[in-house]
Amino acid sequence: MSTPTTRSTPAERSGEPLVSTEQLASNGRGGSEQPGDDAKRGTMAGLSTGEQATIKLEKVSKWYGDIVAVSDVTFGIGPGVTGLLGPNGAGKSTTLKMMAGLQAPSTGSVTIEGQPARGRPAAYRNLGLVSEHEVIYPFLTGREFVRLNARLQKVPRLDEAVEQVIDLVDMQGAAERKVGGYSKGMRQRIKVAGALVHNPDVILMDEPLNGTDPVQRAHLIRLIRDLGDAGKTVVVSSHVLVEVERFAQNILVIINGKLAAAGDFRAIRDRIDEHDHEVRIRASDPRRLAAALIGQPMVLSVRIDHNDRIIAATNDVRTFYQAVPVAAQRERIRLYEVQATDESLTSVFSYLMEQ
Repeated sequence: MSTPTTRSTPAERSGEPLVSTEQLASNGRGGSEQPGDDAKRGTMAGLSTGEQATIKLEKVSKWYGDIVAVSDVTFGIGPGVTGLLGPNGAGKSTTLKMMAGLQAPSTGSVTIEGQPARGRPAAYRNLGLVSEHEVIYPFLTGREFVRLNARLQKVPRLDEAVEQVIDLVDMQGAAERKVGGYSKGMRQRIKVAGALVHNPDVILMDEPLNGTDPVQRAHLIRLIRDLGDAGKTVVVSSHVLVEVERFAQNILVIINGKLAAAGDFRAIRDRIDEHDHEVRIRASDPRRLAAALIGQPMVLSVRIDHNDRIIAATNDVRTFYQAVPVAAQRERIRLYEVQATDESLTSVFSYLMEQ
């Protein structure tokens, strides 16, 4: 078999490590320590000091022929909500599939509550998975789909459990409709119901907010937070930074199959906000607002794009966000949108990888 290869990152090519967890979390791993030692002391990347890992990956790699999807990843996940961040193709879905026991790692180990994640059917009874794929029978109603999952999990008091989770995801009004006629957001919610019907303690969600409208998204975010608050171990993958910020305090960042950062979201956010930002603003009178903003000390430049939106560069984004509504109110200008243009995960990763 040929040797697997992966693309090198700028940090690797320079001989410097990727952004280490010690830079981004107070519980960072020392470079000379072994993953097993970390696990014993509860200081594995992704865990607070003394915290026990529900899910543990140690020196995990996964490759398909010559393509490396995950490369030598070590981290732990404890109770609460953890965001698994990364752009499309970063290795998030592969990592979740290994956690769920759907795929075996090429090297390394994946355990849930101390037991191998793969090949132990009893462990699946305590695991709920919301897959990125549309693994739904279109000819079933929503209620029948959830009931099928409950029967597969041998749930006691089946009818009661089914109705509880359908209500939990706010799908009672559509439960008798065929799943094949659901919108993307409705399918996401019924998949969540199917994953929760047996009341698992470990819940893995792969991009669960994709395709949801603002109301559906807010409802699912609230549900994810509630599950974490109840002591469940919830892992949610996403490529949208601002969504993860709403439900996960602890995050793991994966890029090119490697763990680029781990720790408290606020530490990541502080690191991002140290950089110059470009902010897009839509307003009722963009030119007058632009004139008011250009005199602000934190503003580097202001221009109007072809869609009549303000594009402002700032070296202090937090202060700038406070200054914009003040200026708009003073000039009696209505604001429609204030959004950073460079908070895609590609930009975030470029920030995190700067040494």
